[in-house]
Amino acid sequence: MTASPAAAALTTRAQEVSPRIVDDILTLVRQETSSYDLPGLATGLDLLRELTVQRLGRPDHEHRYPGGECGDTLTLTYAGTGTGTGTGAGHVLLVGHYDTVWPTGTLAGWEQPGASEDGRERLGGPGIFDMKTGLAQGIWALKLARESGAPLPTVTFLFNGDEEIGSLSSRPVIEETAQKADVTLVLEPTAHGAVKTARKGTGIFQVTATGVEAHAGLAPQDGASAITALSEFVVAAAKVAAPDRGTTINTGLFRGGSAINVVAGQATAGVDIRVSSEAEQARVDEELDAIKVSDPRVRIEIDHAWNRPPMTLNAASAPLLALAREVALEQGRDSLPDTAVGGASDANFVAALGLPVLCGMGAVGDGAHAQGEFIYPETVPAQTALVAGVLVRLTRPLRG
Repeated sequence: MTASPAAAALTTRAQEVSPRIVDDILTLVRQETSSYDLPGLATGLDLLRELTVQRLGRPDHEHRYPGGECGDTLTLTYAGTGTGTGTGAGHVLLVGHYDTVWPTGTLAGWEQPGASEDGRERLGGPGIFDMKTGLAQGIWALKLARESGAPLPTVTFLFNGDEEIGSLSSRPVIEETAQKADVTLVLEPTAHGAVKTARKGTGIFQVTATGVEAHAGLAPQDGASAITALSEFVVAAAKVAAPDRGTTINTGLFRGGSAINVVAGQATAGVDIRVSSEAEQARVDEELDAIKVSDPRVRIEIDHAWNRPPMTLNAASAPLLALAREVALEQGRDSLPDTAVGGASDANFVAALGLPVLCGMGAVGDGAHAQGEFIYPETVPAQTALVAGVLVRLTRPLRG
């Protein structure tokens, strides 16, 4: 489809400023923000705020929510221009996390990926795909929308520093802020260019085994190994998975024991669970509780910590997807596909409230949480223009 004049102007401008957007992406990547590095997170959030103010000016309202043992959450609100009242008729929430899974110090040993097999340029770095590119693109999207001269909705940015560890402190802020907005766009990376309209629910379970310590050489029979029992549990838990129903179970952390010559008195395991439905959530709870270990002297305790509910394309979000597709066509794209993915995001919280939300409005690339994560810088203008175009179209509230 041939782009409309207004849409063409927006995409042309995005192409012109693309090097500056990429510079901002790399600026954010160079500041490491591990989910567990509070000083690094604080510096990273200060940098992100400074970058936003540089590009957009001082916000009309801002609030920083202390994260405690997690990174802080920051909201920056820019009043709209939709009705001549100075407040805009619609209100859009742009959500993005600035924390990454990468330990501080990873950047020093990071190798650039070079061009892809088909010759496309790639840029790598810890968090560049998930999701610092989306942060920079979101900021520039509002800047480009402003420059277009079109009426705009009020826009609130929400930057949180604990998404990778479950949004433990930011979830209430996300839910409260989303309920005050008309539409939420989550700037997570795309799935190879597709927006994400369905995501699995997640559980972050902690399993603790408490056994009986004893000398491993003098009186091993007096001991009841927590490590052995927990190993049995982990193997049995893996069999509860049902990939054909979208349910996966992964034990990613295992710790236990006090010394090599002591029968272990305690052991813990961290278990990641992904489900596509509430029915599977209930089944997993029931079957994990039913697991028995061979030594009755060992006590198994399970913390059923369901972190994010499953996300589906709810009735409120369907019109938003249709609008985004209209914008993509107006900008000359052939299509804007949507897809379901196994990973969860903060969009799960918003969808569970029955509110309109689209996820995966950010980077095009691959390798999230892997040493080779990268983006295709050539896609930065189109993705930025897409978000900008959606903002322009959301001057009026999508929902009544």
